[in-house]
Amino acid sequence: MDSTAARSSSALEQERTRLAERYAQIRHESQRLCEPLETEDYVIQTMPDVSPPKWHLAHTSWFFETFLLDRFAPAHTSFDPAFDHLFNSYYLTHGRPFPRPQRGLLSRPTVREVLRYRAAVDEQMLQLVDDLPQQRWLGFAELVELGLNHEQQHQELLLTDIKHILGSNPLRPVYRPRPKSPAGSVPALGWVEQGESLHEIGHQGTGFAFDNEGPRHRVFVEAYLLASRLTTNAEYLEFMQDGGYGAPALWLSDGWATVQSAGWQAPLYWERRGDQWWQYSLAGLRPVEPAEPVTHVSFYEADAFARWAGRRLPTEVEWEVAAGGISVEGNLRDRGHLHPVALAPDSIAPAQLFGDVWEWTASPYSPYPGYRPPSGTIGEYNGKFMSSQMVLRGGSCVTPRDHVRATYRNFFYPKDRWQFSGIRLAGNR
Repeated sequence: MDSTAARSSSALEQERTRLAERYAQIRHESQRLCEPLETEDYVIQTMPDVSPPKWHLAHTSWFFETFLLDRFAPAHTSFDPAFDHLFNSYYLTHGRPFPRPQRGLLSRPTVREVLRYRAAVDEQMLQLVDDLPQQRWLGFAELVELGLNHEQQHQELLLTDIKHILGSNPLRPVYRPRPKSPAGSVPALGWVEQGESLHEIGHQGTGFAFDNEGPRHRVFVEAYLLASRLTTNAEYLEFMQDGGYGAPALWLSDGWATVQSAGWQAPLYWERRGDQWWQYSLAGLRPVEPAEPVTHVSFYEADAFARWAGRRLPTEVEWEVAAGGISVEGNLRDRGHLHPVALAPDSIAPAQLFGDVWEWTASPYSPYPGYRPPSGTIGEYNGKFMSSQMVLRGGSCVTPRDHVRATYRNFFYPKDRWQFSGIRLAGNR
């Protein structure tokens, strides 16, 4: 073997080791997040948007089996062929997905069987990482990385759905005690000025990104103002106390219809006890802390609050321009709070761009110029949802730190508010 081939072989072995370690760590983390649960918690579906924790654990395994094992190890042993139907989320070009609103009806397979399924998939995946020939490695490694980022998305959804499951229980059970967090006053709201200019946005470089983060392209941005921090509970309470939920002039037509039909009077998980508002968190029920960023509000609520404040929501372009060059630091899942925390008084503006809450933007989720979804079934991952949803940016308190970046485009329907979503204001100069 010549020196060039030896170096190539050595580099591949290092890549195999790195990928195996990352695979094992991320897959283990999903199960660790479920450790505080009782068996009964794994199977509950409290609304159509929520998936039972057991389903998340099975679906992420289905992803690796379907897109990796079936393709690169066709002789692998399927744990149970029926799982291909039960745990297919929405891939219509692959098969017939089990209806999402009925996932809570799946008392079988049991939690124990799902964990055995995960173990079987992991054993075969790690063997494949060790054995796959070099000539097939590149395409394989790229798909594994997509699968791991997909699993991290489901880890975030796991915590979001667990909160809805436990928060719908009258006992308001504690998922995990919360570490000590900042309290007290936050800096007064300020404004970061951005002049008009031409920018490039979208992902570039060699690191991982989802297909909807590109292609990188040029955009012209008019001068604007961006709030120095997130909107707090105290500021949102002012909106509520001023009759914001009863003022149709503040609301988009669909938003007002939703407020009326759903009876919204406050963010999700808020409840009135005497003369005080309380909020359910993954650490249990506690009084609303005025200095914390408001969370669990829909796009409709965020937009109405912005109108009430005499401002607007930023576009996703404005948000990305402001976040460009800023390191990914903040109250993300790794800090363990699993809830937004108050901003430190000495923070540098614009603060809280990453972590705490996903920030609603005024931008509809649509393709960038020149976007083409990947070929085959994997092309259903992002492109098919580019309709009727709004973009959110920045990650939240349940987002893994190594999963988010300035170009990351999350998206939800305007009425959705079980996600850790919040508000940053913008304005025109």
